[in-house]
Amino acid sequence: MTMRPADGARLVALAIIWSLSFVFLRVVVPAIGPLWMATARLLVGGLALCAWLALMRTPLDVWTHWRAYLVVGIVNSALPFVLFGYAALHLPASYLVILNAVVPLFVAVLAVVALRERLTSAKVLASIAGLAGVALVTRTVPVEADAAFPLAVAAGVFASLCYAIAAVGLKRYGGTLAPAGVAAWSQVFAAVAILPFAVPSPIAGPVDAKVVLSMAALALLCSGIAYLLYFRLIRDIGPARTSTVTFLMPAFGMLWGAWFLGESITLGMVAGAALIVAGTATVLRQRSGEAEKRTTDAARAA
Repeated sequence: MTMRPADGARLVALAIIWSLSFVFLRVVVPAIGPLWMATARLLVGGLALCAWLALMRTPLDVWTHWRAYLVVGIVNSALPFVLFGYAALHLPASYLVILNAVVPLFVAVLAVVALRERLTSAKVLASIAGLAGVALVTRTVPVEADAAFPLAVAAGVFASLCYAIAAVGLKRYGGTLAPAGVAAWSQVFAAVAILPFAVPSPIAGPVDAKVVLSMAALALLCSGIAYLLYFRLIRDIGPARTSTVTFLMPAFGMLWGAWFLGESITLGMVAGAALIVAGTATVLRQRSGEAEKRTTDAARAA
């Protein structure tokens, strides 16, 4: 399966959009809080996608799969959005995007249990490299390490774990789910699920034009258009190659944080990001090789 120039352009666009999401988080969350941010992002982004799918007359059979959409929405969107929202109150955007880059490493570990993939020495070393990268960034991030700092780090790591659990779960149990349906309706059901928790949460404000525009970008760009790009890439080049978007996101994230928010970039952050990316690349390269070997063996058997 070859990657066309158009696929490469979509991959870069997806990395830019998702890395920008952490900048928008840093603008929105201090004003309206993590719960309202997640609720608004899910509801607006999900309804926009539902409207687009209705316009395209895409059949989704929502009521047959609503339970699956709800579970996926909570694990893949509601929980990580709220957790990264909390982390955004205490950590720079450049740091958040580096934490997000450990998702493929969690996927590799979970796949051993859930998908019966082999735990190789390369996967173990890659996971160690990724954890070392997180530890290095944690020790060198240019923020005050107060009492909330370790909780914010833990929130970011657990959010990445949620993404990995959802990805592995969809691979094992979601074969009958339409990708477009998952993208749209999982967000809507997740918004409904967390709305009761958001209602009593305070809004610190001020909710100015900058906050409103950043919230709109989070919902329509980072949860709407990004999902369309993501699932188009999965269809065209496969999930392994699509996940290489994580290679590009830390670099873009650090750039946006420095450019738009005036955040500092340290050598330790760059080195930590490099370790995470190297570990992720090792896992993805090995998984691609294993998939190719299985395909070759199946062809020979036939």
